[in-house]
Amino acid sequence: MGIQLDLSQVLEDLENTSTLDELGDVAVRLRDRLQIEHIIYHWVDGAGDQYGYTTYPDRWAERYREKNYHRIDPVILGCFQRFHPVDWKTLDWSGKVAKNFYKDALEHGVGNQGYSIPIRGPNGQFALFTVNHSCDDDTWKGFMETHGRELILIAHFFNRKALEFESDRQPDATRGLSPREVDAMTLLALGYNRAQVAHSLSISEHTLRVYIESARAKLGAQNTTHAIATALSRGLIVV
Repeated sequence: MGIQLDLSQVLEDLENTSTLDELGDVAVRLRDRLQIEHIIYHWVDGAGDQYGYTTYPDRWAERYREKNYHRIDPVILGCFQRFHPVDWKTLDWSGKVAKNFYKDALEHGVGNQGYSIPIRGPNGQFALFTVNHSCDDDTWKGFMETHGRELILIAHFFNRKALEFESDRQPDATRGLSPREVDAMTLLALGYNRAQVAHSLSISEHTLRVYIESARAKLGAQNTTHAIATALSRGLIVV
């Protein structure tokens, strides 16, 4: 854990996927690079249909469905009420039902540490991107200090790519910006400065400026801040 992650390579891998199976392969490679036990991506569309990918053991997935654990899972319930990333330690595990669920999860191969990133997309979509591992609190804290910000970015790119494979859930307006323009605007919306954005996307600041100005023109925005706000309001980027 705590290794250096080549963020630009991860984003390139995501960009090059063309099926949900390939997206799952990227998740496995990311899990292995981070040296953690599990990565989970789960989303619910506006109609209530559920989809996802997980590296949890099959026996836990079966157990989860069999017991309808989605109705009482503190992670699902806690994250649905939040907009910011959630460390599992901050959730309410005090009740008898939650304690029994947690015990069952550990017995079926789920790690004791978790970090989930809620994502709200177009047309009522809700998703969770989660990393999970077994370790002590200090080790987990160090891991999150190293990779927390990267994971937020990866989660949103992962979600955006998944939406591309579900055309009935992808907003038509997303086609108003090119993939690279969306990348640049998303990073800016997440608080990265221009130098950090250019570095993350492996481009020069001059090229980044071209993407930003192009996006601004397409959105009819007066400046970059206005462009970000417009892109967010139209569902072109999700942060």
